[in-house]
Amino acid sequence: MGRVHDLLGIGIGPFNLGLACLAEPLEDLDAVFLDARDGFDWHPGLMLEDATIQVPFLADLVTLADPTSRWSFLNYLKRTGRLYPFYIREDFNPLRAEYSAYCRWASEQLGSLRWGREVVSVERDPAEDAWVVTARTRTGTERHRARRLVLGVGTVPQVPEGVDTSRGPVLHTSDYLPRREELLARDSVTVLGSGQSAAEVYRDLLENAGADGPRVDWITRSPRFFPMEYTKLTLEMTSPDYVDHFHGLEQHRRDRLNREQLPLYKGISSDLVDEIHDLLYRRSVHGRPAGLLTTCTTLREAHWDPGAGTVRLELHDDELERGWRHTTGALVLATGYRAEVPAFLDPVRDEIAWDDVGRYDVDRHYAVDHGRDRIWVQNAEVHTHGLTAPDLGMGAYRNSVILRAVTGREVYPIEPAIAFQTFGIPQETA
Repeated sequence: MGRVHDLLGIGIGPFNLGLACLAEPLEDLDAVFLDARDGFDWHPGLMLEDATIQVPFLADLVTLADPTSRWSFLNYLKRTGRLYPFYIREDFNPLRAEYSAYCRWASEQLGSLRWGREVVSVERDPAEDAWVVTARTRTGTERHRARRLVLGVGTVPQVPEGVDTSRGPVLHTSDYLPRREELLARDSVTVLGSGQSAAEVYRDLLENAGADGPRVDWITRSPRFFPMEYTKLTLEMTSPDYVDHFHGLEQHRRDRLNREQLPLYKGISSDLVDEIHDLLYRRSVHGRPAGLLTTCTTLREAHWDPGAGTVRLELHDDELERGWRHTTGALVLATGYRAEVPAFLDPVRDEIAWDDVGRYDVDRHYAVDHGRDRIWVQNAEVHTHGLTAPDLGMGAYRNSVILRAVTGREVYPIEPAIAFQTFGIPQETA
């Protein structure tokens, strides 16, 4: 039947790349990872020159699981001659391009990664007690067998209903940089959204527009242009303690909390909010209009008019409960990303646990199969684990939990609790 791997990862983003790094020194673990791309490439459409990641460098691929690992960000800086410049910079948050280069550095050295493999189906072979993963390559197809799977396929751009990105200058921020010059050639550009990506694109357009560039507008349905909350007791919510509490809640309460907690991980860095205001102030001194900035506004529809060369937005003011119309030369959707169940799982849907609305029913330790010991997910569990799911700082913790389940031993020490505060009712008074 051929080789059967102990572990097969599908998708190689930062989370599965971190898993590959942590699995690499384990001589008794045979792991392989597949990805359709030709190499590591993390959010290339938003690789703005001055953009930073929103977590400190300790939230790299491995450090919070194994500070001695050769795959750490600090070791990357040392190997590439950049450790002292980073030290002198005195900023814990790496540039986004720097973090991407670090991940690429790790990916180019790992022998377990297989690029150019587009997974098209996963099937179950009960006779061999293994998953059969079929991947399409440039030269044909390959079949890989593995005892266990980790799904790290990432998220996909979220486009509002009533918007067609295939017509006219309408795009998601994931495509921003390749189309920036096209946007700057328009008379006006509207950015829709309220998070870090919206703010970065808005500032970048203003900075590159110059005196003769387009008018740049910013519209969001959020009640304000809110900064990300970054106080230390709030940061304790990215912890095993809070995951335990959150996962134990009923699903309708988790869904409500996820809506309420958006400012905790989808806000804008406070420094960037201030930089934007300073930029608008400088422009005003030179008589350059700020354009439109408005909140509490929901997009209902967007229509591209090729004759006029404009995009007509049908909007709704959620406070006044009135509709209004806005016309713009181009539309940039900073509307985030969403987890999506890949089609290649169709043959094994019966092997996976689902909740009442068709999402993965993810157990506390990130497994989604009925037996809870064969398939795990990475960053597809916001609805069950809350704001920790996309957090880079929790990636090493989640991978340590997965490796414990796969190997049957605690390869990397797993902290059961790190928070000073108590979430829920204190145990001694329960």
